[in-house]
Amino acid sequence: MTHDVSRRAVLKAVFGSAIATPLLASCGALVPASSGPGSISVHTQLSGAVAGAQVFSDVVAAYRRRTGRIVAQLKNGSDLPIVFETSTLAGKQADVAIVNMMGRTLGWTDAGATIPVTDLLDAWDLRDKILPEAVAEWTDDEGRLRAFPFTRTNWPVSFNTGLLEEAGVEVPTTSDELIAVADALRSKGIGPVTVGGSDWSGQKLFLQILQGFVSQEEARTVFSTGKLSESAGAVAGVEHFVMLRDAGVFVDDVQGYTSDSELTQFNTRKAAIVPAMSSALALVPNERAKEVTVGGWPVPSSGGVLAHPSVIKSYNGHGIWISENGADKLDLIKPFVQDLYSDEVTDAFVLGSGRDMNRVTDTVSQDFPLVAQASRLTDDDVTPVMLPDLLIPDSVFEPMIKVTAMAYGSSASAARIVDAFEKSYDAA
Repeated sequence: MTHDVSRRAVLKAVFGSAIATPLLASCGALVPASSGPGSISVHTQLSGAVAGAQVFSDVVAAYRRRTGRIVAQLKNGSDLPIVFETSTLAGKQADVAIVNMMGRTLGWTDAGATIPVTDLLDAWDLRDKILPEAVAEWTDDEGRLRAFPFTRTNWPVSFNTGLLEEAGVEVPTTSDELIAVADALRSKGIGPVTVGGSDWSGQKLFLQILQGFVSQEEARTVFSTGKLSESAGAVAGVEHFVMLRDAGVFVDDVQGYTSDSELTQFNTRKAAIVPAMSSALALVPNERAKEVTVGGWPVPSSGGVLAHPSVIKSYNGHGIWISENGADKLDLIKPFVQDLYSDEVTDAFVLGSGRDMNRVTDTVSQDFPLVAQASRLTDDDVTPVMLPDLLIPDSVFEPMIKVTAMAYGSSASAARIVDAFEKSYDAA
C-alpha cells in the first residue's frame, strides 16, 4: 500500500494535480468495461470522424470474432492524454493506449505510466515490419522505444489547379510567385491560402515558414528553447511570415479559422490553397480531388535555406503504448498488436482510410488520390522539414497557439511576435 501511494504521488507530481485531480472522483467511468480472463482494454484516439476510426473499429471487431477474445475500447479525442493520466492515478488505466507522441505523452515513459517496448520489438517479431526511421523517432534519449509507431504524418500543401487556372496563374514554388498568385486569386473573388489560424494547424504552418530560414539543427534549438531572438534565421522567418500576411497571402479573417473550417473552405472552392496533413486530405471529396495537385510550401525568394518547397514529414502519428496495467497482460496484448501490424490490417488502413502507416508496405491508396499524390513526393520535389511537436514543451502549446493566432490576425510587427512567442515559453 505504501509503495502504491508513493507511486501515485510521483505520477501526480509528473502529470499535474491541478488538471487530473477533479476527474478522479468519477474515474470508474473512464475505464472500458472489460473483465475476466483473456480480455484487454484499449484507449484510442482512432474514433469519431478521425481518418481510420471506422477501419480500426472493424479491425477490432474482426479480431474479436476470429479469436473469441474480448477487446474493450475507450474512445477519446485530443483529451485522451489527460483522461489516461487521470485513470492512471487511480490505477484504472487501460492496458493499451493508441495516441500521438507529443506534449504530455512524451513524459509517460519516464513517469512509469507506460513501459518501454524496446525488447518487445524483436520478441514480437515486429522490427522488420516497422520503418526503421519510425523506430528511431519514437526512441527517447535513453534508448527506450516509447511505443510501437503505428500511423505517421505527411503534411503537404494542396493547390486547386482549377481555381488557379480561373485566375490565370500556376502552382507557385517561390514566395514571390505565391504573392502574385494571391493577388490574382483575390481579383477573381477567390480566397488564396486558408489555414486554421486559431488552432494547431495555423501554428504548424507558422513554424513551417520559420524553417525556411534555419537549418534543421538550429530549428531544434529554437523550438525546444523558444529563443527566436537568438537566431537570426528564426527572426528572418518571422519577418517573412509578416511580409506574406501583409501581402494578403492568407484568406480574410484567417485568425478565426480552424483545421475543420479550413478544409470546408477548400472543399467548397472558396479558397485555392491549403496546407493539410494526409489524414485530412483523405476527407477531400473525389470531385474536388480531381482538380487538386499536391506539393510543398513555396520557398523564400531570397534568404532562405531550402532547395525545394517544404513539406512537414514525421513518423509521429498514433503509437501503440502499453500501460503499467498492460505489462501484466503481455501474453494477451502480443497477438493483438501483431494483428495490427499484419499485411491485411495495414492494407485496410491505407486503402480504407487513406492513412499513412509506419508499417513497411508497398500498398498505395487508391480511393484517396491526394494521399497517394503526397506519398509519391520525393526529395527532388520537396524538402522535408520537421514536425516540432517533439520539441515544444506541453505547457507551451496553448500559449503559442494564442501567439500565432495574434500573428495571423493583427498588424503585429515581427518584433512583437518574437517577444510574445518567447514569453509563451515562460510556463515551461
